[in-house]
Amino acid sequence: MFLDLVQVFDSSFRMATPLLLACLAGLFSERAGIFDIGLEGKMLAAAFLSAAVAAMTGSVWLGLLAGIGASVVMSVVHGLASITFRGDQIISGVAINFLAAGLTVVVSQSWFGQGGRTPQLTGAGRFETLDMPGALQGAEKASANPMMHLYSELVSGHTILVYLALLMVPLSWYVLYRTRFGLRLRAVGENPAAVDTAGVNVVFLRYSAVLICGVLCGIAGAYLATALQAGFVKEMTAGRGFIALAALIFAKWRPWHALYACMLFGFLQALALRPDLIEKYLAIKVQVQLLDALPYILTVVILAGLVGKATPPKAGGQAYVKEN
Repeated sequence: MFLDLVQVFDSSFRMATPLLLACLAGLFSERAGIFDIGLEGKMLAAAFLSAAVAAMTGSVWLGLLAGIGASVVMSVVHGLASITFRGDQIISGVAINFLAAGLTVVVSQSWFGQGGRTPQLTGAGRFETLDMPGALQGAEKASANPMMHLYSELVSGHTILVYLALLMVPLSWYVLYRTRFGLRLRAVGENPAAVDTAGVNVVFLRYSAVLICGVLCGIAGAYLATALQAGFVKEMTAGRGFIALAALIFAKWRPWHALYACMLFGFLQALALRPDLIEKYLAIKVQVQLLDALPYILTVVILAGLVGKATPPKAGGQAYVKEN
């Protein structure tokens, strides 16, 4: 039973990684007062371009850079619409989602002619797992002690982007709560007029947050296409951007709580991959479709406010107009 549980948690880390990166992306953006419904679209665009470039060049690192670039471009579009032109941030985000959903399929079909898919990635075209020193492989795990199980399954055997996502949690906390930039960023999301009065450029801070959001969404999308899977397929984000938004609300816009919330969603997704364990240990026959739906059900519950009140940044969603 212990080994089965460890393997589920191992899958939870893999499934939670894109959610965590997207959640932290939304955290930076919304802390600066820019609501971003377009996380889904940025991830989807990044997933497509990273897989396409990796397939054409054979380099997963070039694919990663391309994915980040695609997401950053969409972030700039969102920034122009919501910061420079003071448009509705929700509408801008929704438009990005529609744009990415349509363009990825059309361009993919035009480039590869495989029905909106990219070619299968192999070798240097995708991220491989990293085996830590001393980690056990294959049948060796069955006779190992619990500590070796934890080390070999949970610590070892992930791609570099999984470790990067985990590293981003303390780094995000440090930037937001221990640096002058983070203090100003959070202040912009609460009271941009006071920040402007203090002589700090509100537009620069908000664009900085939007660009950070773009970079993190780009990594999340590239992870989906070049690490979690081996290529791009139509709508492969499957609502993860919206799940990340729900996790952000559940975490009340705090980095460490974002990790816990995303791990919960990742655990539910991992559990859907192993319905046999529920039947084996709980003697309950559960429909696979119900397990697949659990993360989305929890998303609706969170967005409906049924898990406690979450107060967003006070200036969130509001365009700032400088007083003369």
